[in-house]
Amino acid sequence: MIVIKPFEPIFTEALISFILDIQQNEFNLPIKREDQPDLANIPAEFQQGNSNFWIAVDGDQLIGTIALTDLGAGKGALRKMFVHRDYRGAAHGLAKKLLDTLINWAKEKHFSDLYLGTADKLHAAHRFYEKNGFELVARNEVPDGKYIMPVDTKFYHLCVSTISNT
Repeated sequence: MIVIKPFEPIFTEALISFILDIQQNEFNLPIKREDQPDLANIPAEFQQGNSNFWIAVDGDQLIGTIALTDLGAGKGALRKMFVHRDYRGAAHGLAKKLLDTLINWAKEKHFSDLYLGTADKLHAAHRFYEKNGFELVARNEVPDGKYIMPVDTKFYHLCVSTISNT
């Protein structure tokens, strides 16, 4: 049974391995563990104030992640969205469920805008974001912050108030 829940520290090492495997082995992105020190301390980095980090598990297997970083002034950054290859696609709907979890949280916490940066080669992710209301924007339309990775070359914006209840 698939469950989406807030991150728990017991999943730290599994989460780091999960994300690095997708970044490095599936998509050949030049990102190392050292480039993402925030992953070693999710509670301090992502679970303070209006920020949060969720995981999807199937039994005891980690199969998905998504995070929201509060940028202040009603703005947030969607971060660390990853879905295990065996759970991708409309048949499972896991990516949509993770995104809905984040958007519902953003609405509850009165966010007005969400932003994200992503690598150019993640074409399926681009289609997913666009299908779910995100609009491609120029880099200068995205608030600066440590959430932007060196591999991020495409940027998206979503006005939270335009999203119907999920």
